[in-house]
Amino acid sequence: MTSEWRRRDGRIAVLTGAGISTDSGIPDFRGPRGVWTKDPIAELLSTYDNYLADPDLRQRAWLARRDNPAWQARPNAAHAALAELAQAGRAVTIITQNIDRLHQRAGFPDDRVVEIHGNMFEVVCVECIYQTTMAATLDRVAAGEADPPCPDCGGVLKSATIMFGQQMDRRTMLKAMLTAQTSEIFLAIGSSLQVEPAASMCAIAVENGADLIIVNAEPTPYDSIATEIVREPIGTAVPRLVAEILDGSA
Repeated sequence: MTSEWRRRDGRIAVLTGAGISTDSGIPDFRGPRGVWTKDPIAELLSTYDNYLADPDLRQRAWLARRDNPAWQARPNAAHAALAELAQAGRAVTIITQNIDRLHQRAGFPDDRVVEIHGNMFEVVCVECIYQTTMAATLDRVAAGEADPPCPDCGGVLKSATIMFGQQMDRRTMLKAMLTAQTSEIFLAIGSSLQVEPAASMCAIAVENGADLIIVNAEPTPYDSIATEIVREPIGTAVPRLVAEILDGSA
């Protein structure tokens, strides 16, 4: 029997975390086999102040970027299902914590993906406006520059991602908040909902009348306000939920 929230035909917001990409071969961070669970020191690579202060840490970070499994990853069934939801004409926007761009590669419209943590495909300088591609910078690393400096000002280069301790982009966060505020259905998929301000999007959505659906293997801090909690594996849960939403709005 179709639950009532599936019949709502208004805007849909989707918050996605690392868990949606594990079926694509990209490990999550906090899960039992997560990157930071297995190697707590790896979390330092994502801490802004440490990155700026420690050249050795930056060298390790460039090697980690070079070896990131996301380069070989392909969209999985969950990414494809969300793309199908958009292609079916539903007003759906994705707020993603992920930097892998698998949503766009699955066919989801780029202008409806809000990348609150940035992406791994671009590089920026922390001192000036210099920007380039990750591929070009990794070519410099391969050529022997273990910690390549900015070619314009000599400053520190980093991936175009938001690190711990780094200020979020205000325009991006405003777009994410407006997406949550105006949604009727808010799907939180594969996120521990422990990292703010992303996790607070759940509360914003519920406070403004949305139904919150959480798809995650482990309990989250927002389970108590959810309309429905799904513990089913993401690769089967998301295609099923998308099919039910499309059936409910038919």
